[in-house]
Amino acid sequence: MRYFLLVVFSGTLLFGQDGAAIYKERCASCHDSPQVHVPSLAAIKAMSGEAIYGVLTTGIMKSRAEGLSTQEIFALIGHIAPTGGTTAPPAITATCAGNGAFAVAASAAQWSGWSPGLTNSRFQNAAAAGLKASEVPKLKLKWAFNLGDVTVVRGQPVIAGGRVFVTTNAGTVYSLDEKTGCTYWGFQAGSGIRAGVTLGEANGKPAVFFGDGGANMFALNAQTGEQLWKARPVDHYASMATSQPRYYKGVLYQGISSFEEALGGDPKFACCTFRGSVVALDANTGTKMWQTFTIPEAAKATGKTQAGTEQFGPSGAGVWSTPTIDEKLGVLYLGTGDNYSNPVTNSSDSVMAMDLKTGKIQWSKQLTENDAYNNGCVTPDKTNCPKVSGPDHDFGQPPMLVSLTGGRRALVIAQKSGKAHAVDPDRKGAILWQTQVGGGSALGGSQWGSATDGRNMYVAISNPGMSVEVDAKSPAGYRLILDPKKGGGLHALDLKTGKILWSSKTIPCADGRKDCSPAQSAAVTAIPGVVLSGAVDGHLRAYAAATGAVLWDENTAREFAAVNGSPAHGGSIDVAGPAVVDGMVFVNSGYSQWGGMPGNAFLVYSVDGR
Repeated sequence: MRYFLLVVFSGTLLFGQDGAAIYKERCASCHDSPQVHVPSLAAIKAMSGEAIYGVLTTGIMKSRAEGLSTQEIFALIGHIAPTGGTTAPPAITATCAGNGAFAVAASAAQWSGWSPGLTNSRFQNAAAAGLKASEVPKLKLKWAFNLGDVTVVRGQPVIAGGRVFVTTNAGTVYSLDEKTGCTYWGFQAGSGIRAGVTLGEANGKPAVFFGDGGANMFALNAQTGEQLWKARPVDHYASMATSQPRYYKGVLYQGISSFEEALGGDPKFACCTFRGSVVALDANTGTKMWQTFTIPEAAKATGKTQAGTEQFGPSGAGVWSTPTIDEKLGVLYLGTGDNYSNPVTNSSDSVMAMDLKTGKIQWSKQLTENDAYNNGCVTPDKTNCPKVSGPDHDFGQPPMLVSLTGGRRALVIAQKSGKAHAVDPDRKGAILWQTQVGGGSALGGSQWGSATDGRNMYVAISNPGMSVEVDAKSPAGYRLILDPKKGGGLHALDLKTGKILWSSKTIPCADGRKDCSPAQSAAVTAIPGVVLSGAVDGHLRAYAAATGAVLWDENTAREFAAVNGSPAHGGSIDVAGPAVVDGMVFVNSGYSQWGGMPGNAFLVYSVDGR
């Protein structure tokens, strides 16, 4: 760390003026006025020099650094002046006494991926949860873990066989003891990890699988952390894995999204050529079995902008969430994102069904038409904004497969439009009901995940309030300010009818905090009688499933003594939701994108902290 910073700051002395110019030319238009999917400069500063270097050379910003020499990259990092956060990253060393054989019985309590089951309900039954509704108000911190030099913590934790598997956006996978937080092993991938791992088997042994920010897929020995294989099953440079893969009968199903939507904010960028897809991989080897694009036809040139930059389409319809498995029909279901450019397609903002064995699209139901959007639509220079543009109301969450009365079934899903939908999987996605739960926007509506207990659907609403403040230091001349009183809310809907049964309204940021948001964009989790939902203000709350009354409220935006040394710092809760296993609640805290509070805390709660 010290050596790297010495090189960086030596480069700054020699090339400081160039570093500022490079930043202004290649970075400022996005990071000085951050929009959707873009971290602020303050968040980047809190990273280490090594982490920024990795993002620029092997990570998701590799294309933006193309053509820069090593000296220029060092000069750019020096201009950014990374601080490495407020604490030094803890070493990845084994601290547990021994590393016995890791095995998970089929009947054992676990949270093995995005959701405990194939239907993506994010519901943990009473036996596996080990936590009664009456016990929830007694929850206290059991242990905290410092995830190191990170400012965004977004991966869904996985718990099985007495172990916890957590990831970081610095590319680390940790295997921890669920009771004490001691470390069994740590693995460092080459690029940041945007999602959690998924538990399965490779060659007859327990394994964890994940994708990184460069769309590389990994398999690790779950006991030792040894890499079993690595593969990159997709070609497009902007591809990334934002969701956890789905493991099912020896096959991994991974949705592919991209960061090309964010690059559209640069008027010099030739937008856009990425198409979303699902890939199926052999879990034993990583060999690609099939890949199905959400847009059948490849992008082609559609004309030039006034600046002379070529434009392409159709594009987009990325897959941001973990596929849902229907064992009865042998298909997987997924939600798709918006188009990035014109022409628009009928597969964006859709619920889609694919054959498990072949990937063939069985049907697709579009729920918002004409939604073409990229970050060029919210920057002062709208060169790349599609002429026929939409509201960016894509699906960031998967559909949940539920059973209704009389043998009927439904796929229920909520959208960034603020609308919840139920479609019939047995009638090619025929609409059963639609309910407007809240307002929508690019960061609004329902973001990363809803939950269902088989009776109700629980939908959290984001909708952060933002205002513009003049800022002469910003190249754009302004910056965005969060509203401490706008956003958030949790709602219960009847699965049969879509009727709203109760609503827990916005809970404003406490203690007069400014530039804070009560938005609830993180995924929701349910156990019998209780619904758990985290907020951007750092609060994790438990609500009564019957009434919406708040049973427990924990502010995680603070410092915690960590079991691995340096204190951990909590912040905003976003993307992943809590996991509940064996009487414990596991949750991440820290999310610095679009003005959120950075943090590096992984927290575990139990009754009275026991």
